[in-house]
Amino acid sequence: MLRIAKRGYNVGMGRKSLLSALTAVLCFSACAFLSALTFSPYEKETWDIPESPIDKCVLSLLREKGLEPAPSCSDEVFVRRVYLDVTGTMPEPEDVLSFLGDSRPGKRAALISALLERDEFAQYWSLKWGDILRIKSEFPINLWPNAVQAYHRWILESLRENKPYDIFARQLLTSSGSNFRVPQVNFQRAIQGRGPASLASAAALTFMGIRMEKMPGKLAEGLIPFFSMVSYKATREWKEEIVYLNPAQSGPLRAVFPDGKAVVIPPGRDPREVFADWLITPRNPWFSKNIVNRIWYWLMGRGIIHEPDDISKDNPPSNPELLALLERELVDSGYDMKHIYTIILNSRTYQQSSIKRNESPDSGRFFDHYPVRRLDAEVLLDMLYRIGGQREQYVSPIPEPFTVIPRYQRTILLSDGSITGPFLELFGRPPRDTGRELERNNQINDAQQRYLLNSSEIQKRIQSGQGVRKIISQARGRQEELIKNIYLFMLSRYPTGDEIKTAREYFSSGGMKLYDSVNDLVWALINNKEFLYRH
Repeated sequence: MLRIAKRGYNVGMGRKSLLSALTAVLCFSACAFLSALTFSPYEKETWDIPESPIDKCVLSLLREKGLEPAPSCSDEVFVRRVYLDVTGTMPEPEDVLSFLGDSRPGKRAALISALLERDEFAQYWSLKWGDILRIKSEFPINLWPNAVQAYHRWILESLRENKPYDIFARQLLTSSGSNFRVPQVNFQRAIQGRGPASLASAAALTFMGIRMEKMPGKLAEGLIPFFSMVSYKATREWKEEIVYLNPAQSGPLRAVFPDGKAVVIPPGRDPREVFADWLITPRNPWFSKNIVNRIWYWLMGRGIIHEPDDISKDNPPSNPELLALLERELVDSGYDMKHIYTIILNSRTYQQSSIKRNESPDSGRFFDHYPVRRLDAEVLLDMLYRIGGQREQYVSPIPEPFTVIPRYQRTILLSDGSITGPFLELFGRPPRDTGRELERNNQINDAQQRYLLNSSEIQKRIQSGQGVRKIISQARGRQEELIKNIYLFMLSRYPTGDEIKTAREYFSSGGMKLYDSVNDLVWALINNKEFLYRH
């Protein structure tokens, strides 16, 4: 169990003991919600939505494996979950109450549709794409700040307009021009090394989920010629670079597609376009499979092929029928990525409780429950900013040109992987060196727990938090209402009877001022798994 030792608080041992008891009870409650013995307020007894084709694929395999699916998550859990998963943002209390007060049977689908149209959707998912596209100004990627900003804006706008994925991929693979004025050419610059082998490796990983070092030697070698004509030249503008095709190549070019088919590319034809034309066809065995598997991984915490950056014969999908269904949906929708988000988010599989019903260690492979996992570093830091305190002042490590990120900007919009801070590094923000998903580390560790329990920064945020002060003011001395609204603000739900009792007993113990007791409750909830994790 967790214990708080709050450095910076001038308190006696009596208060520390009381605070430890409060935290222990609340954190025990957070651990208990993962137990099959605890259901309320995390689950519903019945489903309000029908089975979807996704669910039929999942349930068929669960029955075959003798596994029981989890029931529906509660509305309180759902509204928090879908806000965080779709927008990387906590719902405000009024958003939660509006959703809970809506009696329409289709209210979950309506909320999903609304969130997918919000600007926060594009902002949050530009962060995810920034990871796999290696958006980073400094070593070892060396895009430089102006190119980083242009590249990130292009990705953000592509997500805002829901650009079809085949067009998105083709533009990244085949564009030429200035890295400042044609931002998508930065895909061909955001690599360690500028040779054709590095470009081929980046293309295979990003758009096919293939690690080139695992490809048979002849296929790997055959992929390289598609990128052998890409060249770079500087201009008189600081750090501007032109990506172009070197016209020195005169004779026909022989290459081999990853499926083993050989091709001869005639002079005057852009070999990148030949590769892209092969890649984005509906019959391609990797292109659609890779992106729907990534989206499933992003939303469900585990790929149907897992890890998602290792699509190979020795790493088969856990549910081939489900993967094939999602591939068909993507192609039939005209490569509409939002369509894939929509059908996954509206499935019972996504809306399951996180309380699993099976003891089998392999049950998670078959999606018998929603997986509990820690929040991204950027999302977690924005949640702490929401409680209170001044935002970080981020600056570039090297002034080329000197980059200053305004304090009002949300952390999920921090586009440059070279610009970071102690909190982000501690909580696993990826360095963006390889473009692999596993660079991001969302596992909790002892150093993170010590920070959350003892940090003077956390203390300052709570003490200066306008949101908490507003809750105290609105309660007007009504203790139970105060406790309820703190839970609603922090966890997007009202507390249980036992939680209200525990908090009230703490508030009436030790002779503390109400403001100090509230601060302690907020700090205890920050260390609660319900706050730190998707569930």
